[in-house]
Amino acid sequence: MGWRLAGSLAISGRPFIGQKTMTVRTAELLMGLVMAVLSAYFMWKSAELPIFWVKGVGPGGGAWPFWLSAAMLASTIWILFKWVRRVGPVATNEDPLFEPGMFTPVAMVALALTGCIALVEGIGIGGFKGIGFYGALPLFIFFYLKVIGSHTWVSTITTAIVVPVLTFVFFEVLLQISLPKGMTEPLFLPIFAFIYSL
Repeated sequence: MGWRLAGSLAISGRPFIGQKTMTVRTAELLMGLVMAVLSAYFMWKSAELPIFWVKGVGPGGGAWPFWLSAAMLASTIWILFKWVRRVGPVATNEDPLFEPGMFTPVAMVALALTGCIALVEGIGIGGFKGIGFYGALPLFIFFYLKVIGSHTWVSTITTAIVVPVLTFVFFEVLLQISLPKGMTEPLFLPIFAFIYSL
C-alpha cells in the first residue's frame, strides 16, 4: 500500500526497473492532508477580519476567504474519510500516479507556472516590474491550452480572454481585492474610474 515497486516506469521513453513510484491512493492522502492544513491556515488568517455580515457595509473583509476555506476544509475531510474507508475509485487505486509519458507534460506545466509567476512579479533584471497577474494569466492559458493541450484557436483565445475578465470582476469588483498589475497598472485606471463612477 502506498509506495511500491513499479515493474516498469517510463519517464522519457525508457523503463526503470524496480524504481519506487507514488501510487494514486498515496497521492490522494498527501493532497488531502496538505489541502486540509492550508484550509485551516486560511481560515485562521481570515478570522483576523470580520467574517460575518457587517451592518451597513456588507460582508466583512474576511468573509469570502474564510467561508471558501471552510468549504475547502469540509471537502478535504470528506476526501480523507473516503480514503480511510477505501470508498471510490481513487481511494482504492494502487496504480502508479505517473503513467508512462506523463513526466514531460507535467514538467512543462510546472515550468509554465514558474514563468507565469516570474512575469507577474518581475525577475529583478533591468528594472523589469512584471506584467502583472492579468497580463501573465492569458499567456499561461494560451500556452497550456494551445501548446500543451493542442486545443483549437477559437477555444484557446476565448478562454484566454474570458477567464482573466471574470477573474478581474470577481477579485477587483466583487471582493475589492487588488491583484498585482505591474507595469500594466496604468491601463486599469480608466476601468476603475468607470466602475467607481457607476
